[in-house]
Amino acid sequence: MNLLSVLQIAASGLTAQRQRVEVISSNLANSNTTRTEQGGPYRRKDLVFTTESMQGSFQTMLGQALDNEAGKGVRVAGIYEDDSPFIRRFEPGHPDADADGYVLMPNISPVEEMVNLISATRSFEANTQAVSAIKELAQKSLEIGR
Repeated sequence: MNLLSVLQIAASGLTAQRQRVEVISSNLANSNTTRTEQGGPYRRKDLVFTTESMQGSFQTMLGQALDNEAGKGVRVAGIYEDDSPFIRRFEPGHPDADADGYVLMPNISPVEEMVNLISATRSFEANTQAVSAIKELAQKSLEIGR
């Protein structure tokens, strides 16, 4: 594996974690949105990560890995909506309250989102450190040639 391949893997991780932070931020920003264009509360969103090497049979993936042709890095396979139930909160004065005084709130837990945000931040930092290490290694390699 050469330095550019490692740099490509780290860069794909940075891009994926940036997208994850954007989705988490959107969830936190809409944690009190009770009415959307689709009608109803905002639904929590989450990402699915994948790699190219995860597609195909085991034999195919093993052959690609041995030939060093396996997919490099990670990518976002898609963003999906969490179908867990909405939170019912008793607020009789709220404009979106039903006849019993309950309002359907988004299925977002701010604590869970903050934990996800910390995880994404740590992963982003790890990929940044990998890029820095690659840069330092390339500089040391150039110094050897002098």
